Amino acid sequence: MQSEDCLFCKIVRGEIPCAKVYETEEVLAFLDIAPAAPGHVVLVPKAHYPTLLEVPEDLGRALLGAVKQVGRAAMAALSATGFNVAVNTFESAGQVVFHAHIHVIPRQSGDGLSPWAGKPYDSNETMARLAASIRSRIAL
Repeated sequence: MQSEDCLFCKIVRGEIPCAKVYETEEVLAFLDIAPAAPGHVVLVPKAHYPTLLEVPEDLGRALLGAVKQVGRAAMAALSATGFNVAVNTFESAGQVVFHAHIHVIPRQSGDGLSPWAGKPYDSNETMARLAASIRSRIAL
């Protein structure tokens, strides 16, 4: 299933060109047109799912396998010393295209890209309460 006006569905269908780096029956990976770093790859399921939360578990495993393969290949191609994996889920987290996707961003030591700044909890009790609240909402 695909969406008629989804940018990534159009790329999957070949209506919009891309610099493809990886493809299986379920997954397509291509270079990001506005990369955070050289070799920045976007991996998408070929089927349309608006966010990561809708992606079926078996497809999630295929996406993770693709992340590993693409990450290794990008590191080798760029002599990178690492890579980031990013998933922006919903607008407040930076999702712009509402088709589930994963970013693989090759990294070099000292490349100037900054991870987000963390802020410690105000107390261990606050952290424990939040952990308990999240834990209680996880469906097993």
